[in-house]
Amino acid sequence: MIRKYGLTILVLLAAPVRATGQMTVEEYTPRSTLNVPAQKVTRAKFPFIDIHNHQPTQMPPERLNELVREMDKLNMRVLVNLSGRQGAPLKTGIDNIKATAPKRFVMFANLDFTGIDQPGWTERAVRQFEQDVRNGARGLKIFKNLGMDVEDSKGRVRTNDPRLDPIWAKAGELGVPVLIHTAEPSEFFAPWDKYNERWLELKEFPNRKRPTDPSWETLMAEQWDIIRRHRNTNFISAHLSWLGGDLPRLGKLMDEMPNYYTELGAVLAELGRQPRFAKQWLIKYQDRVLMGKDTWAPEEYHVYFRVLETEDEYFDYYRRRHAFWKMYGLGLPDDVLKKIYYKNALRIVPGLDASAFPQ
Repeated sequence: MIRKYGLTILVLLAAPVRATGQMTVEEYTPRSTLNVPAQKVTRAKFPFIDIHNHQPTQMPPERLNELVREMDKLNMRVLVNLSGRQGAPLKTGIDNIKATAPKRFVMFANLDFTGIDQPGWTERAVRQFEQDVRNGARGLKIFKNLGMDVEDSKGRVRTNDPRLDPIWAKAGELGVPVLIHTAEPSEFFAPWDKYNERWLELKEFPNRKRPTDPSWETLMAEQWDIIRRHRNTNFISAHLSWLGGDLPRLGKLMDEMPNYYTELGAVLAELGRQPRFAKQWLIKYQDRVLMGKDTWAPEEYHVYFRVLETEDEYFDYYRRRHAFWKMYGLGLPDDVLKKIYYKNALRIVPGLDASAFPQ
């Protein structure tokens, strides 16, 4: 309380009160009043293979058995663990799988870029990859650090660095696919302003903002270069190649390169907002798209099932920072669902048990 000129003035030391109707964009979460038919889909219509998942490399039997129970609820028949590493850890992980649930899990090997400058690195990497496949690895997973963060004494190691060519060729010789994640969504390279669709994600995770050099186009062109040059190797370009919002361009690239496959991990929101065209596109490229989720969160698969299987309208995606918009179901035909859910993976990943799936 302040007394001045005979007047008593009350000073309130409370937080300022926002005017009615004011809030931040993060706070705004409207509840839809739309009443339309809706389906709750907690189990896939057909058994499926998740081609893009990450689990600890050396899971003990109790965790493997726990995962099997969770997978059964979803109708997931096979989980592909892309975090296989290499050498002894990979072998231990595969041995645990063989002893516990050999038909339910698959491991992909990874590369170790340590010492890439040293003489003989390429030959050693190829030998290690060959040994990993002999030990049971069914493919090779390349993480996004290649192209963006891996460096040698001269600086950034490009995804299409010639030192890696013998590895891509070896994968084709061994008959195993390469699942390759390059770059980040193009919005992470764009100005972080009011026009950026991933503004909220960058607000929550500002470290994901990428410099403009190398650009998104540069990074992805390096991936497409190795796919184009290594026609005898099947490549699965992760996350719809970050082109879920430009399916015509993705289709053109796949038309050019018959060894180019892709998967749906963490990009379902792009398909769910363009249901009519996405359905047409998936029907056209039904032989080239695989089911994938990326992070392990069983309840989030329910949204995948609903988008792919139903014709529901205007429902929530599971992660607001990926999509402030609503989802619409594509209602894919059964023969297309079967290819995305399991037939395409059975064709390009060796050693899977086809008898566990419908014809």
